[in-house]
Amino acid sequence: MAALSQFCRIKWERARDLKRKGKYQEVERELKDALGEDPANLLLKSSLADLYMRQGMLLEARILTEEVLAADPQHPQALVVLGEIFSKETDLEEALNCFRHAFRKDPKPYVTLRIARTLRKMEQYEKALEELDAVLVAQRENPSFLKEKALSLNRMGRQSEALEVYEKLRSLDPDDSFVLKEIFRLKGHGRSDNTVVKELSAVVKIPSRKDDAQLHGYLGQKLKKTGHVQEAAAEYRTASQLEPDNLYFLKQEGFCYYRLKNYSKALECFEESFRKDPTDYIVKGTLEKIYTTLGRLDDFLSLLKDTLQLHPHNVKLMGKIKKIKKILDEKNA
Repeated sequence: MAALSQFCRIKWERARDLKRKGKYQEVERELKDALGEDPANLLLKSSLADLYMRQGMLLEARILTEEVLAADPQHPQALVVLGEIFSKETDLEEALNCFRHAFRKDPKPYVTLRIARTLRKMEQYEKALEELDAVLVAQRENPSFLKEKALSLNRMGRQSEALEVYEKLRSLDPDDSFVLKEIFRLKGHGRSDNTVVKELSAVVKIPSRKDDAQLHGYLGQKLKKTGHVQEAAAEYRTASQLEPDNLYFLKQEGFCYYRLKNYSKALECFEESFRKDPTDYIVKGTLEKIYTTLGRLDDFLSLLKDTLQLHPHNVKLMGKIKKIKKILDEKNA
């Protein structure tokens, strides 16, 4: 760890605790206070870069990370942040290189987890399992590694083994809703979707499970698959209300209404999710289709401009704005 003054150490430790609680604005304030006293400190800079990366501010994160690596090309935390940036930009080869480089400098389990996750995204499942098992030999009950292993096993079609891992995870934490949802999903293989819908509908009415966003979302998925799209939208809405930061549920609710041709409700869902996550090209494309169908491309242009103010460094948004402006200009001419 870089040498920190007493003031900077207090600020850095406070920022670390606040980050665990997801209080990112307060984290930024603490780190900037520390950097005000020690502007060249690489630990503080890389910590702020990590915060920006988590918030989707990739340009700001990259600038800080490159400053750190220019001073110390082997800085492990900066390498991990750069790897995360490449991963978000879907440049998985570069991400993997950064994580491996960081691991050689500082061989910690959390870096191994990122290596395994990247290998899974690259569909190199056997290699991902090798990385995970190397840690699980000593840490047999590490939840993060067990979850990642289950994901790789599932992608490989080894569903019975994945189920065993999830059952182990459930014994470690019976209240983990994602694990419970995966157990339901894997046990549902071979049974009709209607049977699964009936079982899940009963489960989400149990007092201990009625506030389980993952189960409501999974029920929504099954209802949509069986043609009960209106009911699916309601389940996704419940899931979204229970986990407002999980945009997947909000987007899926929007797709239900889009399928029902209820464009006003679909727009409500897609506009909200798009303002928070303009990188989702499927949502962006669907928004454009709806606004075109309704003859309201000018409203789409306004949405794009509003979203660009929230994400000023999103180059693709700028390109889309130019394209829609051109279409409207030609139409008006």
